[in-house]
Amino acid sequence: MYRTIEDFLADYAYEREATGKVLAALTDASLAQRVSPAGRSLGQLAWHVVETVFEMPTQAGLVLEVARPQAMPTTAAALAESYAAAAAGVAGAVAAQWSDAALLEEIAMYGERWRRGRALWAFVKHEAHHRGQMTVLMRQAGLAVPGVYGPAREEWAAFGMQAPE
Repeated sequence: MYRTIEDFLADYAYEREATGKVLAALTDASLAQRVSPAGRSLGQLAWHVVETVFEMPTQAGLVLEVARPQAMPTTAAALAESYAAAAAGVAGAVAAQWSDAALLEEIAMYGERWRRGRALWAFVKHEAHHRGQMTVLMRQAGLAVPGVYGPAREEWAAFGMQAPE
């Protein structure tokens, strides 16, 4: 749970950048990649991340100034652009609309009572969860996966090292 706006903004800046790197690595052809016929495609997962940037924070009481796309974009670049605009909007709205004290206020979230700081924490963790799913589908689609919490397999060479097995 976040207890200060500063902590959320610092953490979310890193997470936004990480998600942006993953989305920027997608190709239009990769958006159809699925782990199974019943599973979401890579494009659908990316779109779910974008939609959640609008859904969870507004559910928690933020007013976003960014226009919500009405339909899933058909290109990887448009998905990445939609995410970048929405995520920047969330960061700006939190900074402008909430205080540290507001993070401790309880609100109705998904049939439970959560503090706003918990809602932001769940929002960030939800994004990281789906970003991880996306990297698996990216590998299946033959894409290079950018490192998020450390170097990806392809990035070890830039450090002059061999990737661990």
